[in-house]
Amino acid sequence: MIDPLPELATEQSDPRYSQIDRLPTDQIARLMNQADAAVPAAVAVAIPEISAAIDAISTRMRAGGRLMYVGAGTSGRLAVLDASECPPTFGTDPELVRGVIAGGPDALTRSVEGAEDDAEGGAAEMARLEVGPLDSVVGVSASGQAPFVVGALEEAAGRGALTVGLSCNHGAPLSAAAEHAIEVVVGPEVVAGSTRLKAGTAQKLVLNMISTISMVRLGRTYGNRMIEMSAMNNKLADRAIRMVSDITGADRETAARAVDAADGQAKTAVVMIQHGLDAEGARALLESHGERLSDALSG
Repeated sequence: MIDPLPELATEQSDPRYSQIDRLPTDQIARLMNQADAAVPAAVAVAIPEISAAIDAISTRMRAGGRLMYVGAGTSGRLAVLDASECPPTFGTDPELVRGVIAGGPDALTRSVEGAEDDAEGGAAEMARLEVGPLDSVVGVSASGQAPFVVGALEEAAGRGALTVGLSCNHGAPLSAAAEHAIEVVVGPEVVAGSTRLKAGTAQKLVLNMISTISMVRLGRTYGNRMIEMSAMNNKLADRAIRMVSDITGADRETAARAVDAADGQAKTAVVMIQHGLDAEGARALLESHGERLSDALSG
């Protein structure tokens, strides 16, 4: 017999939504919109914990560590999504930010029965990825109870990694397993227990903060510009040219030639124009300044 879950906020039924199957579409949409509007406020309450976790993560990443997300079900899919967006947005190596989902890649598109209950499987994934003291592991679970995620965090902690637990319930087991606990309590869902709704939105907002601010701290932006992006398609090529032109003051043709000579790397193109260097010289200058464009320009 399966033990009942405790009275989790994410599992409760809200009487405000008990008749949604009898309501017109417009009214259901308004109820969902009202429910979603409460999510940012719940995230705001947790900003001190979020900020402390990000500072700790970015410190380890500057020392050469990786950022890993571990989740199950919806939380795992959100984790993989956020990790997969880092290479195109910030020009990172795909190994730098990784997403791990219970059940493996198949679980991204279909339910893998029992995967989230496999605590040993979570621990085994951390061993397989050779998690170590420089790494940071963020466990993501709406309930805060998924054994796969808790098991992964416990194994990561035993290997000396920084651990963060992101959940949507107070006093979650995931919080107890983590060095940094982030609990964003959004309350019952419009469809009871469907944590892809408010809980999923809350988790995505926090994951956005973790990855984005960590990359800002690592110098992978210039101001608010995605300076590390590479021009891999027409849209990105146009964005890179405009970015280089805006930063350097060069005309579009000059910026376009520099981006082309830099193999689509906007940051390199900026240094080329500002310092009158070729691509090789610009890359060397950036490397000597820890890849931080602001330092390379001032130097």
